[in-house]
Amino acid sequence: MKSIIKLLFIAIIGLMSSCSPSLNYYTETMHNDYKLSKAELQSVQFYLSKDIVLYRDLGINESKIAEGKIKIIDGRKVEEIIFPRETPGVLMFSPKQDRFAISFEEGDDSFLMFGPNKKAGGKFVLLAKEWDRRVGKVTYKGKTYKTNSQSAMSALLVDVDKARKVSRKTKKVGGRKI
Repeated sequence: MKSIIKLLFIAIIGLMSSCSPSLNYYTETMHNDYKLSKAELQSVQFYLSKDIVLYRDLGINESKIAEGKIKIIDGRKVEEIIFPRETPGVLMFSPKQDRFAISFEEGDDSFLMFGPNKKAGGKFVLLAKEWDRRVGKVTYKGKTYKTNSQSAMSALLVDVDKARKVSRKTKKVGGRKI
């Protein structure tokens, strides 16, 4: 009886793992190899490889917090927004061929920018407007937030099997003769 239960358990685990997505880094090489159109890229589900933490100091007159949690750090009020690892996101737009505005929640201005980083093996990682030592500045929902270097190494992941299944309709025209 115990062996039957054990076999059943192993079979269930095997089925569950075969249904789970096989997430891989979205890289510059993959981007160039697949040559997906904007519409095709918008049908690909992206995920985060690591947590991203955004924070900003709140001014004296800013008592209303719309997005994150308020923390008190060294007597300062700080708004913090956390994007957990494996949070799903979608492509909103692409300002350049190798830059993606990925949204992880509803809203026209709720996106983070990602692009390839040669030092990270061509992975599409979080981009900042500027870096000062280990702190980057990013814009999110029209406000400037800071992020640390650990968040900067958060890259985009994709389910490769599903990305390969993006349909591409191709027609070869034979020409016309009189």
